[in-house]
Amino acid sequence: MCVAEKGGGVDTSQLLKGVLDLAVLAVLDRADGYGYEVVRGLRAAGLPEVGDASVYGTLRRLYNAGLLTSYVMPSEEGPHRKYYSLNGPGRERLKESVETWQAFARTMEGLVKAA
Repeated sequence: MCVAEKGGGVDTSQLLKGVLDLAVLAVLDRADGYGYEVVRGLRAAGLPEVGDASVYGTLRRLYNAGLLTSYVMPSEEGPHRKYYSLNGPGRERLKESVETWQAFARTMEGLVKAA
């Protein structure tokens, strides 16, 4: 089941806003990627509602925060592509974010089991 499926009236777009940084960092941890490649990775992982503009904005923000590096590669299908990759601070932020997410998910799981 993908996140977009409504199971109890939860607004998944609001949930996604809170974890988009983590999701983008996780995709880039698997492999460097350009903007639309990251979008496709998120959608393939079960986040079909993720917006292109949200991902591009997140990539810029993470880059400006010093969590990503970038490089340009020629493309056979059009203009050059700007690829992003995790650097040391980005990997540390990913590790911290995963720990925070796991603790939050355990808490929520305990709450919804009681409901």
